[in-house]
Amino acid sequence: MSEERGMAVVGAGLVGSLMALLLANRGHKVDVYERRSDPRKVGDAAGRSINLALSERGWRALEVAGAVDAVRSIAMPVKARCMHALDGKLTYQPYGLAGKGRFGHDQSIYSVARGPLNRILMEAAEATGRVNVHFEHPLSDFRSHPEGLDLSFATGHTVRHQRLFGTDGAFSAVRQRMMKKDRFDFSQSYLDHGYKEVAMPPTASGDFAIDPEALHIWPRGHFMLMALPNPDKTFTCTLFAPYEGAQGFSEIPDAAAARSYFEMHFPDVLDLVPDFDRDWTENPTSSLVMTRCAPWHQGDRVVLMGDAAHAIVPFYGQGMNSGFEDARVMADLLDAHNGSPQKESWPALLSDFTRLRKENGDAIGDLALRNFVEMRDRTGDPRFLLQKRIERRLTDRHPSIWKPLYSMVTFSHLPYSDALAFGRIQDGIMSEVMDRDDIAEAWDSEAVEHHALQLAAERLPTYAQPS
Repeated sequence: MSEERGMAVVGAGLVGSLMALLLANRGHKVDVYERRSDPRKVGDAAGRSINLALSERGWRALEVAGAVDAVRSIAMPVKARCMHALDGKLTYQPYGLAGKGRFGHDQSIYSVARGPLNRILMEAAEATGRVNVHFEHPLSDFRSHPEGLDLSFATGHTVRHQRLFGTDGAFSAVRQRMMKKDRFDFSQSYLDHGYKEVAMPPTASGDFAIDPEALHIWPRGHFMLMALPNPDKTFTCTLFAPYEGAQGFSEIPDAAAARSYFEMHFPDVLDLVPDFDRDWTENPTSSLVMTRCAPWHQGDRVVLMGDAAHAIVPFYGQGMNSGFEDARVMADLLDAHNGSPQKESWPALLSDFTRLRKENGDAIGDLALRNFVEMRDRTGDPRFLLQKRIERRLTDRHPSIWKPLYSMVTFSHLPYSDALAFGRIQDGIMSEVMDRDDIAEAWDSEAVEHHALQLAAERLPTYAQPS
């Protein structure tokens, strides 16, 4: 072993870079190890990353890290869903509540590209002078002993550290090593669906081709197209479809077949994507994986965060936000232990982290799957849209009694597990309301409102809103 160091972060992605920055801000020396090459030198992999939706939980973590101003420069506010029917009709659903947004306007999510965001966080961490990032360092093993952790790399060398933060994604090498220990639970499952991206450039006049203040969805039952804006006035368009079967990727063998597919299902899109054939051919079809594990820590030296602990599908826009919240909660725990806890504090700190985050990691996984069904199957359903109008009326008129599930997840710091529990209660209430014989004609009447409020008063607890 050549040397001994303090904190190690394995994985220089979004959560790893943020965690390194938070540790450095608390006075720790940090080494970040990344298996890939430096993207600032080789470029980001095209077509492999769905645009990210930054929302309240993520912004709060960035505030704690002191990175908000830099990230705002690359973030595009998105205020609503815009559903595109097959006949071209557009239907809008606002995301949040009026006048409650973080930056002084209506609540929005923010579209950000992974590569630029990762660079901002990585360079902010390096700028502290306490963080060194080591690329092309695949972790092959680690061993814990009383003096520390010996991390071994495929490069052939070993380094000793005192703590290891595993932030190396859904196929985490840190987690794989933890799985060799007794009583470590792990599960992995894939959706039957995959995704592929194509780019929608600006118009000839240099403007956005479609409304830049919306997340666009073309719901078509068991498959859909989604588009998110970028600051350069492009849109990243992502097709989510099954791998096999009707309307699946197996039926789209080449760009010509893909053109026919889009002409049939998304006829308003092709003319706006001039490089469609090239993008379809060059960009990969990528899978969607979910993982769960327990515990998230090992002893007093190793802990998992982000996708390494709880990879989820992207349909609530919370994968990054939940990982950032992991990092923020860890920073809060470090602060509660006076910034640099003594050895005897670490077992309790890491145990608290697992206790606080595990059930919430599971809950956001369940919520993301739930939202996939909603976006894919229900956003074009007239009955579902009517239900959303009723819920919106309840929220506008009685905000202390009825909060949309989306708002609880996206625009608050309510634990995900609580939001999921409240959402299930709301589902039962709305099921009874929508079963009324007069619902189609009297959805906005005092009688329907009173019925919903009576059920809510009986079944819903007070909404807790942790700061």
